[in-house]
Parts: sequence; C-alpha cells; structure tokens
Amino acid sequence: MTLIGYARVSTEDQTLIPQQAALRAAGCVEIFDEHASGGSRTRPQLALALMRVRRGDTLVVTRIDRLARSLSHLLEIVERVRTCGAHFRSLSDPIDTAGPSGVLVLQMLGAVAEFERALIRERTLTGLASARAAGRIGGNPGLRSRDPIILAKLAASRRARRLGDLLPEADRWLGVVRQMRPRHPWSEVAAAVNDALPAGRRQFTVARLVRCVKLFVGEGLADAGLLRAAARRRDWRGDVARVRSTEAVAALMAGNREMTLAEIATELKRLRHVPPRGGTGWAASSVKALVDRARGAGLISV
Repeated sequence: MTLIGYARVSTEDQTLIPQQAALRAAGCVEIFDEHASGGSRTRPQLALALMRVRRGDTLVVTRIDRLARSLSHLLEIVERVRTCGAHFRSLSDPIDTAGPSGVLVLQMLGAVAEFERALIRERTLTGLASARAAGRIGGNPGLRSRDPIILAKLAASRRARRLGDLLPEADRWLGVVRQMRPRHPWSEVAAAVNDALPAGRRQFTVARLVRCVKLFVGEGLADAGLLRAAARRRDWRGDVARVRSTEAVAALMAGNREMTLAEIATELKRLRHVPPRGGTGWAASSVKALVDRARGAGLISV
C-alpha cells in the first residue's frame, strides 16, 4: 500500500512546507503540490494525484478543505478514489475510508450533501415560479448578452466537467495514445483505444479522441507531442504491417479455403491487423487485394 499526499495553498505567497512536513511524517512517499483555489475543479496536480493512485493506495491530505471547498466536490473526489479500489484519509479529520468509522463519516456527509441539494432544488423552483409570476425572464443575463467573462467561466466549467468524466479511466485510453502517437494516425489509435475499453463503455470517434487529448494537453496532463502530425505511410514494399496481413490471410485460407471476404475481414480485425487506410474495419476490396497479393506471392495455391 502506497500513501500519496496532496498539498494545496491558494496563492503563491502562501507556503506548502507545514502540509508537506505533516504528509511526510504520515508516511507519504509522493506528494503533489498545488497553488490554486480550492473552489477550482480544474487543478492539474490534483488530477495527476488521482491518476497516480492505484488499488490499495491511500490519498492523504492534512485537512479536507485542502482537497475541496464544497461538500459535493469532496464526495465526488473521494468516490473516484474508492472506485479504483483506493482509500482516502484526512489527517486532521475523522475520515479514513480504510476503516468502518471513516466510511460512516463519509456516509453521513453524503446524507448531508443530498439534503443540501434538495433544499437548493426547492429554493430554485420556488424562485423560478415567483419570477415567472412577476413576468421576469429566467436565465443568466450575462449569457443572454453574450458577456465574454461569463462565457469564459462557462467554458472553464464545461472543461472541468469533461476532465472529471475522463479522469477515472484515463490510464486505460491515454496509455494507448501515449504508446502509439505520433507514430500512428488517429484512426489507428482510436481503433486500438476502443479495443482496450471494457465492454459497454462509450466508444471514441477520432474527433472525440483528439478533443480529449487536446484537453489533457491544455491542462498539462499530457505531452503536446501527442498532437504532432503522424508520419506519412510507407510504400507497400516497405510496409511490414501489410506483409504480415498478407501472411495472415494466407494462413487463414490454408485452414479454410471456403472463407468469404467478410469472414476474413472479421478475423483480421480480431487479430488487430490495421486496414491500409486506417479505420476500425476491413473493406472487402482491401481484403481481396491481400488475397490477390498472397496468391501472387505463391502463399496460396491457385
């Protein structure tokens, strides 16, 4: 079990030394330091700490207000930690999810947060009804007037939500991207990422995958080199992947001469052979070209 520390102060003028000392004394082998507001949900060092935590590890802070300023945000982060099989501990508060008492405190906080959300919903609905009765238009005046400051805050909030949705499984999909980019085009990377995802997970299109990588690069969570243009494809004679695909087709047809082009395409995808123009599936014309090449090379008897 590894203890991962997270320390935060709001401004550059404040010092992290007391928190760092307390976290080291508690046994933290790695500490992520941050200068940022606790109300901000876009904190690169916190995101890195959450990506670093593995099953059995414990994320440690000196006080819960170092992690979040709102109860809902605190519970969201702790739930993310617990989802990956790790624990959360606050040195100055009775919260340690590795034990039953800490879990009980967390459940009590969750009940309080739900009650708070219910009150907010009730007050919001009452306020909207009163506004409609008085003939006032609902919504944010800044949005209606296209205020650039309001629009910038809204965009930042959306980025933070997207980042929060992507972080829990970032190791899985971002790890594939780091292995393949920029040597391979995005179409091949997207196909490999989707193959690595658990069944039932939302699949990545090329456009969505690029947007997600750009988001992580913008937040300092991924290297900008991932976005460099991929190298041009090599000529067929120097393309080892195509040679291997040809050999795979020859082997498949040696076992079953009656295989259709569609059946061969399914097997090539299962064996993770990448089509010549990228994408996730083999076209019949591409499969036929491989069959013809295999025959021309004498790998398939006529």
